[in-house]
Amino acid sequence: MRRSEFILPEGIYLDGNSLGPISHFTRACMEKRLQEWQDHAVKGWEDWFTLPERLSPTLAALVGAKPEEVITTGTITQNLHSLLGTFYRPTGAKKHIVATSLDFPTDLYALKSWADRHDAELRLAPSRDGYTIEEEDLENLLTDDVALVLLPVVLYASGQLLDIARLTQKAHEKGIVVGVDAAHSIGSVPHQLHDQQVDFAVWCTYKYLNAGPGAPGGLFVHEKHFDVMPGLPGWWGNDKHTAFEMKPFYRKGHGAAAYQTGTLSPIALAGVEGGLKPFAELGIEAIRERSLQLTEHFMHLIDEHLPEVEIVTPRAQARRGGHVSIRHPDAQLLSLALRDRGIIPDFRVPDLVRMAPVALYNTPEELENTVQVLRELLESKAYLEYANKKTQVV
Repeated sequence: MRRSEFILPEGIYLDGNSLGPISHFTRACMEKRLQEWQDHAVKGWEDWFTLPERLSPTLAALVGAKPEEVITTGTITQNLHSLLGTFYRPTGAKKHIVATSLDFPTDLYALKSWADRHDAELRLAPSRDGYTIEEEDLENLLTDDVALVLLPVVLYASGQLLDIARLTQKAHEKGIVVGVDAAHSIGSVPHQLHDQQVDFAVWCTYKYLNAGPGAPGGLFVHEKHFDVMPGLPGWWGNDKHTAFEMKPFYRKGHGAAAYQTGTLSPIALAGVEGGLKPFAELGIEAIRERSLQLTEHFMHLIDEHLPEVEIVTPRAQARRGGHVSIRHPDAQLLSLALRDRGIIPDFRVPDLVRMAPVALYNTPEELENTVQVLRELLESKAYLEYANKKTQVV
């Protein structure tokens, strides 16, 4: 628990799965980089140049990887395009791509664009209930004519945690390349990307890692692929020992570092640097343990006091991530009413209120207060006054 280290907004903040709050240390890291820019100008690059690589050991521990298998760079969509440009290699009839119908839309946009280039299909595992995926339905799509599958570790809407180890094994048995989107799991759920033989992965750092809005994302490339040339090489992924020789040809950097493209802002990287501090000190296993305690307590309170709502997040600890989603026909109105009462959740269409009891700064008392306010809203119907104000979609 590191609540005192964060600069939290007034009230109860339960939207850390969308945007984590700033910490005092992160603010200090950013101010340090600004001061370096002021004091040293271009000479600051002597230190900033290798900052992404210096962040890799802590990130690697979060995703179960070797430090050289991960790098901070780009955004999820940029990194996904880069990795698809590298690892999506359709051959003859083996050309189709598989994902789930509940993936975050940007992943599907990227996947569809690459499938269209090769006259291939993007095949989506259906949801039987509109909120979760039966892994059997996903496995049934892993056929011999599929070249690549992208798996979300945690579904962004419901919080369902998929069995990445099992699905990766099933895909590899069919010769299918496996990519993973860890955006809604990194920082709340332990990963074992290296041992599970995942081929590549992408994530953001502004949710549970608290690196700031628009902070750089990250990626993983398994060491078994280190001899592969990046599909979208760029200046920042060149071997940094030779980058300033300014040769007209690309000399691939080592490991995942080769997948950097454009120059990264050291001020933005300071957000990642600051956000990683509590994870380096506490370890992801301890954070996960407290996260499970909080979500368990929250679901128990909801079951006991809010019979009008349905929890769509899976109950089993091995099947849920770090947030709890409840279903109600007036979910958007409830979300707006909560915000006006100083409780910040978020709304996801068509009928979900998502709330993340984050291990680093939320408390059981905040969850109890949230359920009490929801009880009062449901009894009084006061949330209906927001019917003409349906604007909150973040």
